[in-house]
Amino acid sequence: MLLTADRVVLPAGSVEPGWVETDGNRVVAAGAGTRPAPADRHLAGTLAPGFVDAHCHGGGGASFTSGDPVEAATVLATHRAHGTTSLVASLVTDTTERLEASVRALAPLVRAGELAGIHLEGPWLSQAHCGAHDPALLRAPDPAEVTRLIDAGAGTVVMVTLAPELAHSLEVVGLLRRRGVVAALGHSDASYAVAREALDAGVGVATHLFNAMRPVHHREPGPVLALVEDPRARVELIADGIHLHPRVLHWAATSAPHRFLLVTDAMGAAGAADGDYELGPAAVEVREGVARLATNGAIAGSTLTMDRAVRYAVQVAGLPLDAAVEAATATPAALLGLDDVGVIAPGRRADLVHLDDDLEVVGVMRGGTWLPR
Repeated sequence: MLLTADRVVLPAGSVEPGWVETDGNRVVAAGAGTRPAPADRHLAGTLAPGFVDAHCHGGGGASFTSGDPVEAATVLATHRAHGTTSLVASLVTDTTERLEASVRALAPLVRAGELAGIHLEGPWLSQAHCGAHDPALLRAPDPAEVTRLIDAGAGTVVMVTLAPELAHSLEVVGLLRRRGVVAALGHSDASYAVAREALDAGVGVATHLFNAMRPVHHREPGPVLALVEDPRARVELIADGIHLHPRVLHWAATSAPHRFLLVTDAMGAAGAADGDYELGPAAVEVREGVARLATNGAIAGSTLTMDRAVRYAVQVAGLPLDAAVEAATATPAALLGLDDVGVIAPGRRADLVHLDDDLEVVGVMRGGTWLPR
């Protein structure tokens, strides 16, 4: 299949016009200009790689928490309709037994290629910055418990978020590195010095930078500055206009070029109506698209989809289109070690998203097949 488009986002940057050739489920060639052969389809607007979301809890009224494959299929279909062709299932703080059951239930979807992995966001988080996580279930990381949950996934757990100031955290960061799992700093009250120790130990990413972590202070800069300034670290940003002011988003993105990734942190109401939902064991009220805990009003994830995140980053925060697309594709793919997706290049899976001039999704291709709209 030969596709032409007004603009194609390639690894080296956008080309106008451009073209992409696929064969089966693979990209076989791509380039600038026009091809002498007639195109099978011309796409007005932009053709970008399929989005990669490294942090998502749910969508379409469903959640990953239960591990129910029917609910998982609903979440996947919802986000794929918005351009996300690779997605990590994030789980929130819970008991060891329930987390293990969820990991075991979701692992077959990772092995089948439906999910890009499983992310444990908790329970090894700070009481001071618990966000929507149940403080009664938070605890310091126990290497045996962490090993038990990683083993339950049999290679499908790809990321673990923890607060490095807790006892045994740095030991666990080393354990995660040895097991090939990304260690993420998040929900943390770490000082600047402790954050630096965590980065030296192997922390590779900030879980939703700024949100649920010690804020920047001129005498104690905390983890934010340590993460932004360190070239080894990537940083998640939630571009929904609720979690971050657009100028904060712009500052972080321009301070960490090629190292920031857009994530949704979406819960069940993403792509669905306002109403009452659950995020793990917590009750959540969604009103006017904002998700908050029913108990204390704390922000409880988002109702974001990745196409909205890209639009917000470009149209409100003022980031270049290429930078926003890279943050939604190549950067999260590299973080997760996904060498099959994230860019339009020969040999990569033919995952594409067609955007109109307003960056609204027109069509989504996954594995060489256009998905039903």
